Amino acid sequence: MHGDVSDAQIKIAEYSTDASNYRVPPALVVLPKDSTDILSVLSIAKESNIPVTLRGGGTSIAGNSIGTGIVIDTSVYMNKIINLDPVSRTAIVQPGVILSSLQKLAAPHGLRFGPDPSTQSRATMGGLIGNNSCGPHALSFGKTAENVISLDVIDGRLRRFSAQKNIDSIPGLAQLVSSNLATLRTEFGKFGRQVSGYSLEHLLPENGGDLARALTGTEGTLVTVLEAEVRLVEQSPAPALVVLGYPDMPSAGDDVPNLLRFKPLAMEGLDIRLIDVAREHWKGKGFPELPSGKGWLMIEVSGHDSEDAVARANELAAAAQTNDIMVLPAGPQARTLWQLRADGSGYAGRTASGKQAWPGWEDAAVPPENLGTYMRELEKLMAASNLQGVPFGHFGDGCIHVRIDFPLERESSTFRSFIEDATDLVLKLGGSPSGEHGDGRARSEMLTRMYSPTAISLFAGIKEIFDPQNFLNPGVIVKPRRIDDDLRRPKAVSIANGGGFAFADDDNDFTKAIHRCVGIGKCRADNTSTGGFMCPSYLATKNESHVTRGRARVLQEITQNTGKSTDWSSPIVKESLDLCLSCKACASDCPAEVDMAKYKSEVLYQQYKGKLRPRSHYILGQLPRWAALARISPKAVNALSQSKLGSKIVLKVGGMDARRSLPRFAEQPFFASKKTTQSSKPQILLWVDSFTQSFTPTGAYAAKALLEKIGYDVVIPEQSACCGLTWISTGQLDGAKSRLNKLLDVFEPYLDKGMEIVGLEPSCLAVLRSDLLDLLPEDSRSQQVAQSTFTIAEIINKAALNPKLMWRAPDLSHMTLVVQPHCHQHAVMGFRDDQEVLQSTGIAFTQLAGCCGLAGNFGMEDGHYDLSVAVAENALLPALRAKDATTVFLADGFSCRTQADQLAGVAGVTLSELLLSSSTTS
Repeated sequence: MHGDVSDAQIKIAEYSTDASNYRVPPALVVLPKDSTDILSVLSIAKESNIPVTLRGGGTSIAGNSIGTGIVIDTSVYMNKIINLDPVSRTAIVQPGVILSSLQKLAAPHGLRFGPDPSTQSRATMGGLIGNNSCGPHALSFGKTAENVISLDVIDGRLRRFSAQKNIDSIPGLAQLVSSNLATLRTEFGKFGRQVSGYSLEHLLPENGGDLARALTGTEGTLVTVLEAEVRLVEQSPAPALVVLGYPDMPSAGDDVPNLLRFKPLAMEGLDIRLIDVAREHWKGKGFPELPSGKGWLMIEVSGHDSEDAVARANELAAAAQTNDIMVLPAGPQARTLWQLRADGSGYAGRTASGKQAWPGWEDAAVPPENLGTYMRELEKLMAASNLQGVPFGHFGDGCIHVRIDFPLERESSTFRSFIEDATDLVLKLGGSPSGEHGDGRARSEMLTRMYSPTAISLFAGIKEIFDPQNFLNPGVIVKPRRIDDDLRRPKAVSIANGGGFAFADDDNDFTKAIHRCVGIGKCRADNTSTGGFMCPSYLATKNESHVTRGRARVLQEITQNTGKSTDWSSPIVKESLDLCLSCKACASDCPAEVDMAKYKSEVLYQQYKGKLRPRSHYILGQLPRWAALARISPKAVNALSQSKLGSKIVLKVGGMDARRSLPRFAEQPFFASKKTTQSSKPQILLWVDSFTQSFTPTGAYAAKALLEKIGYDVVIPEQSACCGLTWISTGQLDGAKSRLNKLLDVFEPYLDKGMEIVGLEPSCLAVLRSDLLDLLPEDSRSQQVAQSTFTIAEIINKAALNPKLMWRAPDLSHMTLVVQPHCHQHAVMGFRDDQEVLQSTGIAFTQLAGCCGLAGNFGMEDGHYDLSVAVAENALLPALRAKDATTVFLADGFSCRTQADQLAGVAGVTLSELLLSSSTTS
């Protein structure tokens, strides 16, 4: 073996599930480096009769990438694009190639791979081939099967061959086909999205006996793909987007056949229930405009150029059975709407009422002419079962995705009865239980309802030809597991509020909170090019142990009533969370709002209750306490901490990495008169946090002067108030609550006067807008503080609308800027207001995405330095190296400025300092 082999408990936990409802711990995880490794594993497995399951991005919603024996993950090493030929419009890829990587390489040639599932930023080509994946543009370019030319495979007999239009090369296959022509012609390939079962219509002589297409969608049950030659298609140069509003989703479905005659590139549907969940997730941060309605069609139309595409879009819109219409040319508005649609499966994990919604019936398809009827009948069926769903999907192909609030935490009988009834419904309308995700564990049992006994025997015959020993992904398609076997959620026991976070949005239950992660895997994607921050540790290591999903899977093991020893203090829990930066990016970038920073804090709280903690928790985790003492004599403290010997001692005693430097305390900490005045100006409370007060008071003085220049009477609290951030990040939640209670006491008299609060340090502000609400949920003042606290940029934008104030943006058009938003600001407050303020000045700025890598105490702690630097190399350090001497580095976060200073020797300024100095000189 050249690759990696592991039976470590942490790996077993990470690979025990995918994006489905199922949990099946494997015995072994293998990360092969080449086809020789795969052949070796298959040989051993066959000889020992051990099941083998192939896995790529682990985003399967049907449970077809998990298994009891050996799981082979090709995404880590076997991810090379071997060849891309723009002339023949073909590419040869290994199975672990991420689809978006292929799209990126093909784009400069005006080409793309046609099918594009919403998980394309982390889904692998092997997974697409295994499931016969589709996506929005399968409407115009076909399923994956129609885009496969040849497959280099190994079957269950250990035969390696090239699958093309060559069924005669496999002994017994041509005879099986010729003996079952009537069945193949009448039961298979009846409509475009018939994905359930094996797609045996491709083996018919009139279809060219295409073995490559027939093996596509077999879910790893017949062959293992080593390489694939795929077809590329021409990319539409500037497609227009038509958005149509309807009274409800079935009405939108009724209009689909009418609009298909215009041959659109894609036709997607969105329901008001999904939009409500998404709007709540966006928290007002630039949510895209939609036409009036409660159901929408998003239709992409091609053209020779942008003008032609818009003209064709208007022609289609004129034929629609609605007057609620929006036509958008290619551009940012259209991209935002497509991103909204792509995140649908994450948003759909919660109903509008906040209940967990599950897959299982998320993939059925009917011929488009039956779509409206299917949706009405499906709604009736859900209502009869007292269930709610969040529908959306590929309306042009008749494929509906819907997550349903099955009561899986209590029982599975409702789940089974609904799936059976829904299967009968979709079959009555000529449809298929799966329209693109495959059958897996979720639907294979239903195949006997869909196909005749002869067809089911044909599946068994195919299996016998390629895998007579049934060791390739057993339990899927042939001899299937029951749909309610191996369900993950019913075995998870409730873990109620244990004195730390309340988990109020999850019914005060840690188990419900951690099961927000449904495995869609967006955290495995590099989203920095589109402004995403998640997941910095995974981007640096490419290890499933260091991604939000992998950590969630390990934490879900705490909740499993398996009798094993996984608990708060389990070694695999500590290992999984150790390299989590607590950046909070997942709380916003993950559509399911998985907040790993909060979960890590809770775990640390439970781990160390009544126990000694790591040294860094006492030093860095209680930094504001020591900073307050240092303010008594900062010069003396600096003399010690900045000396070579003193720094070495402090770093060692504090559990910090010796390669780090200690930040210098300000020799003149922030001080301003705290007396209120009788000014007629509007008053505003300036909250100077512990970091700003002790380390960078110039930022506070600049903020105070800027607010006064705008026209505010700036009030400073009578007492210092700490938000407890460092206590939260180290899981010292009792200490955090104590400090937050004091903060509420300090702020209360000012809130009673109706004052707004402006903060300076983004991570501290984020505590007041998020963690405060779940640490002290019973205190009404928590909500009052959260609603009254603002960033400098938010206050400036409010002031710009107030004629009594004097905000005028300075002219900074002569300057250039590199901007590093703080992760917690990105996650909680957003950066939109800062963007608007900067844009109003005319300054040219580059906004970075991704964490700086220091992440408060994380990057200072012993054992974290290398990862901290690797994370910084993703965006921050390259940008700082590339900037010229006149370009200013802007970062409101103390951590971000510290990282830039220590790793690149670049000093940063805050927004207040930038605007004040410029407005003073202009």
